[in-house]
Amino acid sequence: MSKPFSNAAFVAGQSRRRFLYSSGVLAAGATFGGSVAPFLSARADAAFQPDDRAIVETSAGKVRGGIADGVRIFRGVPYGGSTAGRNRFMPPKPAASWGGVLDTLEYGDSCPQTPYNLERPSGISWFTPFWSTGQSEDCLRLNVWTPALDDGKRPVLVWFHGGGYSRGSGSSSMYDGINMASRGDVVSVTVNHRLNVFGYAGLGGVLGPDFERAGNAGMLDLVQSLEWVRDNIERFGGDPGNVLIFGESGGGAKVSTLLAMPGAAGLFHRAVIQSGPALRVSTTESATITARRLLDELGVGQGDADKLRKVPAERLLAASGAAAARAGSEGGAGFRPVIGPDIPNHPFDPIGPEVSASVPVMIGSNLHEVTLFVANDRELFELDDSGLVERTRGIYGEDAEEVLDTYRAAYADLGASDLYFVLASDGTRFRSIELAEAKIKRGGAPTYMYRFDWLSPAWDGRFRAAHAFEIPFVFGNAQLSDEVTGGGPDAVALAAKMRDAWIAFARNGDPGHAELPAWPAYDTKTRATLLFNDVCTVANDPGRTQRMLWEKIQART
Repeated sequence: MSKPFSNAAFVAGQSRRRFLYSSGVLAAGATFGGSVAPFLSARADAAFQPDDRAIVETSAGKVRGGIADGVRIFRGVPYGGSTAGRNRFMPPKPAASWGGVLDTLEYGDSCPQTPYNLERPSGISWFTPFWSTGQSEDCLRLNVWTPALDDGKRPVLVWFHGGGYSRGSGSSSMYDGINMASRGDVVSVTVNHRLNVFGYAGLGGVLGPDFERAGNAGMLDLVQSLEWVRDNIERFGGDPGNVLIFGESGGGAKVSTLLAMPGAAGLFHRAVIQSGPALRVSTTESATITARRLLDELGVGQGDADKLRKVPAERLLAASGAAAARAGSEGGAGFRPVIGPDIPNHPFDPIGPEVSASVPVMIGSNLHEVTLFVANDRELFELDDSGLVERTRGIYGEDAEEVLDTYRAAYADLGASDLYFVLASDGTRFRSIELAEAKIKRGGAPTYMYRFDWLSPAWDGRFRAAHAFEIPFVFGNAQLSDEVTGGGPDAVALAAKMRDAWIAFARNGDPGHAELPAWPAYDTKTRATLLFNDVCTVANDPGRTQRMLWEKIQART
């Protein structure tokens, strides 16, 4: 039996890693089997000096970054103006111009958000920024890593962070772009934007047409960041005509939604959705229910927009949590994107969006998505058969018996806990398949499917192939994120393969490369799926029986 998860050990490990990075102990990397492992990005969180060799003229003014191992790094670059005061809930505006040279050495503020409770042992504490950042409504900032400031016309990979629509930051250590930029000869970008009530308050139904875009302000921030990329990235050595957007969990949902936004058309050319398929967004009706409850919590009248704009950010954030909880029992949908002028239709229901039919899409999920979120639930890791039945009923209700029969037949060698982790995680995979099929139904550019099956040895293997555990592999940060990957030679080797697949997809719309087996596009006949593991393989319609059961259950609900 694996040892209980220890958050104290994790926090202690973070502190030790901070010391090692700042002291340079890990700077040289490690050697496995005679080959040098990918650069650790060891100085990523350490202060570094502005460097006049890293000065770029942007549309708003000059920025000066720093250099680490030949990579030019720019942190906290403004791509939009402040969203406080009169600009709260409004579409973003371009960043105001500045004079002189702006040093961009520190990550910008994240949107105000409620923190994850680090006192509770939970894997999701890894989503909090590893590098220190503040929080404010002045959060429209992005980060750029580039190998050179030349006319290299490199592919540009723009990352939208996870954390649902409510939390997160583009400044997490998992997203550090130095290895991707240096090893793949690409430009890497991560983005902060408005979240939760600041980015997704559907106020149009209660405050009138001036606020009809408030429910998608966070998505409009992402469009603004892509417009900044279009207008500026060439000066950073990138190609504005070859931009990939990608994200995991909530970031994947944001990518799904951007694919359906006419205002984003032409700003990106490939898309990757990692464990975050968003088939639908909120309806105007459900968003309005939540907005009404928000005003109730704040004691703001339905016509008093000025009073709402003046509510302190901390109070607004606190009230939004209570409002969402109340609205949930009344058909409200919390704070997330909403049908409206910027998102005219649900992204992938009943069919993929026409506006992005020409964009190749890669989509995937992880074998044990759920383990990240149940780390506190000791019982789940010690299930007996009766506990398995009870837990499965909690998900599938009257279909639980049929579900268990199907999964027991498919995974005869798994114990009760592992069987539960797979069946509870497959919903993300099946929704990913739904999204892929909706895109295929629309026609146009190809879709590629993957599943991440690699079992992490970290924490005595407790998390298996958990939600988000593929992220450090995609960025080539297997050693930097060794609390997730273990940092060993197998992790380093797989990270190189996955990073190169994402880069190949960014470069030409096909993720295949020499270190992977032939990876065909996904279709409804063969359903070819790349399984990422120590040995990567392609399987046709993996989990076919379970998929067919899911479709049957969905059809009768």
